[in-house]
Amino acid sequence: MERFVDVIHKKKIGYELSDSEIENMIHGYCDGTIPDYQMSAMLMAICFNGLSDRELTTLTLAMRDSGQINDLSQIPGIKVDKHSTGGVGDKTTLIIGPVVAACGIPIAKMSGRGLGFTGGTIDKLESIPGFRTDLSNEDFFRAVQTAGICVNGQTADLAPADKLIYALRDVTATVESIPLIAASIMSKKLAAGSDCIVLDVTTGNGAFIKDYEQSLELAQKMVTIGNNAGKTTIAQLTSMDEPLGFAIGNNLEVKEAIDALHGNGPEDLMQVCYSLAAHMISLGKNISYEQAEKEAREAIESGRAWDVFLKMVAGQGGDISYMEHPNTLPQAPIVLEYQSPSDGYITFMDTEGFGNVAGILGAGRSKKEDAVDFTAGIVLQHKINDFVKEGEVLATLYTSDQTRGATALSKIKNCYELSAEPGKPIRLIGDVIR
Repeated sequence: MERFVDVIHKKKIGYELSDSEIENMIHGYCDGTIPDYQMSAMLMAICFNGLSDRELTTLTLAMRDSGQINDLSQIPGIKVDKHSTGGVGDKTTLIIGPVVAACGIPIAKMSGRGLGFTGGTIDKLESIPGFRTDLSNEDFFRAVQTAGICVNGQTADLAPADKLIYALRDVTATVESIPLIAASIMSKKLAAGSDCIVLDVTTGNGAFIKDYEQSLELAQKMVTIGNNAGKTTIAQLTSMDEPLGFAIGNNLEVKEAIDALHGNGPEDLMQVCYSLAAHMISLGKNISYEQAEKEAREAIESGRAWDVFLKMVAGQGGDISYMEHPNTLPQAPIVLEYQSPSDGYITFMDTEGFGNVAGILGAGRSKKEDAVDFTAGIVLQHKINDFVKEGEVLATLYTSDQTRGATALSKIKNCYELSAEPGKPIRLIGDVIR
């Protein structure tokens, strides 16, 4: 039997690993026969020498097969999943899900919590009083069949190999490896059981991968994995060089999503939502992107998407009276304003910085166990290339802690740059990989 040290050496000197070597590696690491120190060496070898498309697909499928694979066959129709690589102010799932479901495509989605500077869909939904994201499989399927959509929390049974490997990557400086990021994301998406996958790959200063070419490489690798695994997959690159929309923070973003579902969402948020929804609808109904985008817009204009959203909230235990009257949602007791220090055009926004400030206010977590203040966050008043006057409010900060508020106020000033002339416009949506 081949020793794992020989497999490490093989990858270290640049050779491709066989399918069986990769599968045995994942099985061995999960059952404890391959120790952390050997797996760490393999991860570093992959960082330096990469993986071929075949190796990457085999690795991803082995990680997928390490746990439960959802069987969505009892839900009729083509199921389409959507995943974002993370950003600030990204409440697209709250809008896209109901839009796509209103167009007749079932959405059986598993989402995660926020960590670091990025927000999580589950935290946003749990800021709705009563909303449950820990449904059993039976309740999950019932909710999809009743409302056309259910967004549930990820279970520990989904791709457990990824959880083990990610924890090791986190302490061995191998998190940034593009192939390992692609395998991590796609192992969970493939285990989630949908027929087609739409990926929103964020790029820019508020994304995990800030370089456009690296973001493009990640998108291409994930699309290759998805298609090789028999799932039609599309990826769209979306700029995170400024927060998406104006609201950052859990129930603040729910309020903005409610506005969006009534047709009153910020222009940049709606552009991204319509684009992603159109990709999902085109896959789910086998129609052109242009026709799918018309259906997405009509779902909001007609109010059908809003009706689906209310059904989703009610089906998962949420109190819809707060959705019908969002001004009654709890509000943070301390409200602070950050004012412009001078006249000028906003030519730069540190999107990751805004995410970190929201975390200081209480909206995020630095460790998975941290509690989140659902009322904390930021509402921006302006976007890049807006002209502002000295003393004009740039951002409103919400928190339940005076000390947190003072710290956040001192940090947010570093998130803006003002200039005498406007800068280049942001290219919000970049390449689409099919």
